[in-house]
Amino acid sequence: MKSPLLSKVLLSAFSLSILLIINGCGKTDTTTPAVLATLSTNGLIVNLTSTGAQSGGVITNNGGADITLAGVCYSSSNQTPTTSDSKTSDTLVNNPAGTKSFTSTLKSLTAATTYYVRAYATNSAGTAYGAIITFKTNNVTGINTNVSTLAGSITGGFFDGSGASALFANPQGVVTDAQGNVYVADGFNNRIRKITSTGVTTTYAGDGNAGFLNGPAASAEFYAPQGIAIDAQGNLYVADLGNNVIRKISTAGVVSTFCGNGTRGYVNGAATLAEFNNPQGLCVDASGNVFVADRSNNLVRKITAAGVASNFAGSGAAYYFDGTGSDNSFNGPKGVAVDASGNVYVADAGNYSIRKISPAQVVTTLVGNPVQTTIVGTPAGISIDSKGNLYIADQSGRILEITTSKILYVLAGSANTAGYVDGTGTAAKFSSPQGLTIDNNGNIYVADYNNNIIRKVTGAIQQ
Repeated sequence: MKSPLLSKVLLSAFSLSILLIINGCGKTDTTTPAVLATLSTNGLIVNLTSTGAQSGGVITNNGGADITLAGVCYSSSNQTPTTSDSKTSDTLVNNPAGTKSFTSTLKSLTAATTYYVRAYATNSAGTAYGAIITFKTNNVTGINTNVSTLAGSITGGFFDGSGASALFANPQGVVTDAQGNVYVADGFNNRIRKITSTGVTTTYAGDGNAGFLNGPAASAEFYAPQGIAIDAQGNLYVADLGNNVIRKISTAGVVSTFCGNGTRGYVNGAATLAEFNNPQGLCVDASGNVFVADRSNNLVRKITAAGVASNFAGSGAAYYFDGTGSDNSFNGPKGVAVDASGNVYVADAGNYSIRKISPAQVVTTLVGNPVQTTIVGTPAGISIDSKGNLYIADQSGRILEITTSKILYVLAGSANTAGYVDGTGTAAKFSSPQGLTIDNNGNIYVADYNNNIIRKVTGAIQQ
């Protein structure tokens, strides 16, 4: 016979079991079902040859489920390729912005053939696709650019003269005028130099002393000038890094302070109140607005023709983030260029990327990121031609071009192979190229910083 205590224990256990069953039956499953992932296809095709190319994508939302497969699918006949066509299967990499990216290598392509490619990502809900990108493989095996020395000698120093007899000391920025003259921000010589199209170098402004003095060009003083830009009237603007100001050299040869009070910091407003922190790259739009890569403030600043400074993009944090207004981040931007539509392109060196700022101040990434560090390397200088092709000086040793058809080419040099060699394409060598510019005839001029020379690159792809 069961004891009263045991009976109570059994009854309690039975009651608890019934209660748990009832409660369990009354619960609702709150698990959110997975949906298709959200992703984009890389907007540029990289390393294009006659038989290969590089693409990739970015996954911004996994749809609530693990991504089991990702890559790009491509075809020369199917204009809306799927995973039933040729495809890659790639490794996902975490980005600082919380997204995941992947790089895809396309092989065994046919020369001179149009291909359609788009990114894909598969989870338990199915396969999602990015936008379709179209490209055409080359019909030749290489790009026939030629690199030569316009002026300067690898020994460095200061001397005005022709060709290799002229001497520079770590040149930084370059810009051309309508007549084909090249102006150089000769950093350690604290001067602005002028090189004619025939290679004759003279001093355009600065007496060589590291200081701050306005007035006639010959007696003016600069302190480690960096970026240089020119407006439609032929006035020059100089990022005077050591003085943390933007200088102006009029066509009459008079140097003045365009914006900045000389104090290192961050202040917007009138020219005499504004402050910068190691300004480097400059560009001027058709309305006379000057854009500044304010490197140590991690900002892109805008100065009106009246000299009023404002923040055009960036939060000030050294980070990588796309967004609008100040809801975005740069990391040590070095160069800026502006197109005819008012879009500003930024050589975001610390983020290994080229960023784009629309006139509405929306920042997007054109190519590269802090994870994909080898695509554009460490971009220092950037320029744009009248057709909208972009040119980039990668200080690891390359000169790059992004065409209007969204293809990235290596025009000259090789990454991480510093040296001084003139020649064809990737056989040429640079040593920390910084600023670059392109003239009306399609010639590219490069400030080859550690080689103390100005290089000329011909044969760029004009599209």
